[in-house]
Amino acid sequence: MRGRITGKKIRHGIIFILLVLFAVIIIIPLLWMVITGFKTNQELFLKPWKMPEMWKIDNYVKAWKAGIGVYFKNSVLTTVGAVVFSTLLSCLAAYPLSRVKFRTKKFWVILILGGLMLAPQSAVISLFKMSKVLSFYDTYTGMILVTGAFRIPFATFLIMTFYRDISVSLDESAYLDGATTGQVFRKIIMPLSKPIIASCAIVCIRSVWNELMFANVLLESTAKKTIPVGLVNMQGTTTTNWTMLMAGMVIASVPLVIVFLILQKQFIRGLTAGSVKG
Repeated sequence: MRGRITGKKIRHGIIFILLVLFAVIIIIPLLWMVITGFKTNQELFLKPWKMPEMWKIDNYVKAWKAGIGVYFKNSVLTTVGAVVFSTLLSCLAAYPLSRVKFRTKKFWVILILGGLMLAPQSAVISLFKMSKVLSFYDTYTGMILVTGAFRIPFATFLIMTFYRDISVSLDESAYLDGATTGQVFRKIIMPLSKPIIASCAIVCIRSVWNELMFANVLLESTAKKTIPVGLVNMQGTTTTNWTMLMAGMVIASVPLVIVFLILQKQFIRGLTAGSVKG
């Protein structure tokens, strides 16, 4: 008995040490990036691992004025729009596919989840031409629709899995009380869906916020470019202010960290929902 307990403690200790090492591997580069944002270019190349002699926020101010402020606003607009668009459509699609019986159900499940196999790179040319024809080129609307659409299959898959674990007796009781399908969805299913919605929102925010390819292809005006494109443009052909670029990367990373810290509990609950029954 003692041997089993000792073995279990050893396994837990090894797992804990591995997790700590993994956290350190992730955190150290982030701290280095933040600290580098306070250095000069000379300090970066001559003393890359030392603390700056003087902590100045000039690089952060310059990065913001160099365009990161405008790119930041554009990224917020496109990300919020894409998250609302993809999450709402995913919820609307997942509900009938997981809780309503109809003949063509299997076809629609395969069609939507088949989008998981579609690589965004393979659709760039087609989407570029479609955006031109539909007058969505160089607009926030086009960027929101395209980036949001590629998040729908995965979000629908997650939400479907979550909805299947909600007791059907809740729907049946509501129908007996005279509720319609829409009322059941709005007043029962949606309030219970906060964890999985938060999970889908975080995944979507991370993907859309870091989207470079579509932002480069579908947006032409500099005033409408997003943060990833802005960071690329800050790299000069001959010279680059690396410390200012690092400061820009820190500014770009802050919203993702804040969103995850706010939604982390719901995120974990959403991902683990349905993994344990009983």
